[in-house]
Amino acid sequence: MSTHELFTLPPQESSWSVPSSFDTLFNWEYDAMRDRLLSLYSKGKQKQWDSDSRVDWSLDVDPENPAQIPDEYNLGIYGTDIYDRMTDGEKANARLHAEAWRVSQFMHGEQGALICASKIVQSVPDIDSKFYAATQVMDEARHVEVFSRYLHEKVKVVYPINPQLKELLRQVIEDSRWDFTYLGMQVLIEGLALAAFSLFRDRAVHPLAASINAYVMQDEARHVAFGRLALRDYCPQLSDAERDEREEFVVESCYLMRDRFTAAEMWENLGLPVAESISAQANSERMRLYRRSLFTRIVPIVKDIGLWGPRVQKAYADMGVLDLADMDPDAATQVDEDIADSFDARRAQVDATIAAGSA
Repeated sequence: MSTHELFTLPPQESSWSVPSSFDTLFNWEYDAMRDRLLSLYSKGKQKQWDSDSRVDWSLDVDPENPAQIPDEYNLGIYGTDIYDRMTDGEKANARLHAEAWRVSQFMHGEQGALICASKIVQSVPDIDSKFYAATQVMDEARHVEVFSRYLHEKVKVVYPINPQLKELLRQVIEDSRWDFTYLGMQVLIEGLALAAFSLFRDRAVHPLAASINAYVMQDEARHVAFGRLALRDYCPQLSDAERDEREEFVVESCYLMRDRFTAAEMWENLGLPVAESISAQANSERMRLYRRSLFTRIVPIVKDIGLWGPRVQKAYADMGVLDLADMDPDAATQVDEDIADSFDARRAQVDATIAAGSA
């Protein structure tokens, strides 16, 4: 079935053309490998996976709540007058559309990451970064495939790209500087995605949705580590003016990402009062905690790479996330690795039990 048949709202265009101009750089020094990036490259090769065999697509889902996420974590209007006025049928429809909207944005963001990773291969000057980015291109293609298959086969509803995400992708893709691509995609967009994936990985009751998020996160944790390593080496070389420009981009992007979760188009499509729904969601304590948690991966990395001037700190204080700067990104990455491995172990145990029973 064509995706256009599943869109809840007609997209403004069938495809999106973003003009960009950057130099494609060749590097004839093939031995200048940094050990840390070479290690990531090796892991990127070893951790490639096939979604046809790793994901159990045979699992059925509830069409009214595919991921089986409790309403208090799934619906931003939970506990409000709007939610209380809804019928059981309206709540079931809202659960489906919340899952569709969320995973649609994941899918669109992963296509943006696919394009940015291919851009990094062309534009980054050092050969070790080109090697690693090449593994990321394959990762991102697989992520688009996985989310697309989940939406087409299980959810059967798709939303167009959210305006705030579209604007951030436009800025990242149009800029010709390779370090802006790293900063926008590897640190900001992927960092936010990691936090969002983790929330739904940990809240989803259905094993299909939980495992998809876990497997994608295992890849994304490497991608964020790649951007962090590269920019930690590069940012100290920036002039004050260059650093100010990048810090301004960090601030603007973080506000864009925070505001992207209003989901105005979803509330409108559900026939709910848009302004009231957005306001109720914004004033919800759960949504405040959710938005804060989205920056758990971004804030410590922005500090670590050296973009930590007064403008950035003031913005993070305004968002209520400044204290997240002291979190350990490496520890979070290890947790992501371990959880993905645990899903594999459980799947292997189930397969072994089934095989033993049929013997």
